[in-house]
Amino acid sequence: MSVRGMITDERRDLIATLRTLSDEEWEAPSLCGGWRVRDVAAHLCSDAVSPWTFGNVLVRQRFSFDGLNDALVEQKRAWPVERVLELLESTVGRGVLSATIPGVILADSVVHHQDILRPLGRTRTVPADRLLFTLSHPDPFARPWRIIEGLRFVATDVPWSRGTGPEIRGPGEALALAMVGRPVVLGELEGDGVDRLRDRLS
Repeated sequence: MSVRGMITDERRDLIATLRTLSDEEWEAPSLCGGWRVRDVAAHLCSDAVSPWTFGNVLVRQRFSFDGLNDALVEQKRAWPVERVLELLESTVGRGVLSATIPGVILADSVVHHQDILRPLGRTRTVPADRLLFTLSHPDPFARPWRIIEGLRFVATDVPWSRGTGPEIRGPGEALALAMVGRPVVLGELEGDGVDRLRDRLS
């Protein structure tokens, strides 16, 4: 399946997840520091932002992508949940960013789906094609090279590995989250490299 096809499927799965959430779960903290579940959903609506708006906000944030993301989320912070869902649904199969940087958007979407589910005590099996892509192409805006350099990551549930150095083994989903800075998964990993990884995620 094409990357854009996987984005479409991932976005549909995420929307299906969001439609099962209670009002309290929408307001619950996510794995993204300072963002609630609804804020993560609002962030993923950035796929609907026009290039003109995207560029203007980026300039105002002095070309800080973290600032850009926070500003775009802030614009939707008080929106009703249904309005957030409607905008997210409008991106299925036709997102602006999905058309220009599809690899980044797929990895971002897969990780943020887990950022929502894990704090709520919910689980899912990430489809293997999307998981393998996310492992091989972690979101560059999360600066994964700070975490993965000099370490070897080996998935125990899908045929994937990368890197050289002390080894870290575990489920592919946990490795994907670790590589973009989510310390919550450390207890699911093992190997000689886990202590070094813990230091980098602290």
